[in-house]
Amino acid sequence: MTTTAPNPTNDVTIRPAEQADLLAVYRIEKSSFPQPWPFDAFQRFLDTPGFLVATEGQKVTGYVVADCIPNHGRGIGHIKDLAVHPKRRGRGIGRQLLGRAIATIVTQGAGSVKLEVRETNAPAKNLYRDFGFEPLRKVPRYYDDGEAALVMVKEL
Repeated sequence: MTTTAPNPTNDVTIRPAEQADLLAVYRIEKSSFPQPWPFDAFQRFLDTPGFLVATEGQKVTGYVVADCIPNHGRGIGHIKDLAVHPKRRGRGIGRQLLGRAIATIVTQGAGSVKLEVRETNAPAKNLYRDFGFEPLRKVPRYYDDGEAALVMVKEL
């Protein structure tokens, strides 16, 4: 008899962010980053197609903020922010969010997508590499605490 492990992300729904999600998103942001975005930054992206949340039941467990900027007929996508609640990490939620954000960017006409990640954030860098992102350059002292960022790019 063969048994399979349940998929831990079966109950995860990815949908556009709504006003009612912002406090939960902000709390995840604060628990995830030493230099969190301010609350009003999320408000500014609220109607952006690439601002998506992951929910389990009614609870927001992660989010992604992405957009596409026109560039001579071939847009450039940008994954601006991605986080999963610390207690929900390692279950594929970030992977689902990233996949949906990239799909959204493609529908907006992007030919490539970029992101910045802390040089020391190995789990995030591994996720991005799994999606085909390649390191482009290092930006010294990108973050307020002096840490460098690695700019990664994926051709679509």
